[in-house]
Amino acid sequence: MTTDLERLAERLREFARVRDWEQFHTPKNLTMALAGEVGELVAEFQWLTAEESAKPDPDALARIRTELGDVTLYLIRLADVLGVDLVEAAQAKLDDNDRRYDADRYRGSARKAPPSSHSG
Repeated sequence: MTTDLERLAERLREFARVRDWEQFHTPKNLTMALAGEVGELVAEFQWLTAEESAKPDPDALARIRTELGDVTLYLIRLADVLGVDLVEAAQAKLDDNDRRYDADRYRGSARKAPPSSHSG
C-alpha cells in the first residue's frame, strides 16, 4: 500500500527529474533550503503575541500555510534523497521521547530531559 507521504515523495522525485534538478538536490543544499523555509515560517510569527499566534488572521494563515507547505516539501525531498522513512524516523523519535519524558514526572513542565542514549 502506498501512503500519501510516499506518493508525495514520488511526485517530488518526478518534479525534480523532469527539470534536471536532481544535481542540485544534495543533502546539503536541501538542508539549507529547508532551513531558509523554516526561517520564513518563523518570520510569520516573529512579533505576534502568544494569543495572536494561536489565531492568525486569514491573510497570515494563508502565508503560514504556504510556508508549511514549503517546509514539508523540502523535508520530504531531503528524506527521500537520503533514503530515510520519515514516518519511521518520527515514530522512533516519539518512542524515545516517551521513554525520556515520563508523563507523571514531566506533566506541565517544560524542562528538558537528560540526553537520550539514542542519537538524534
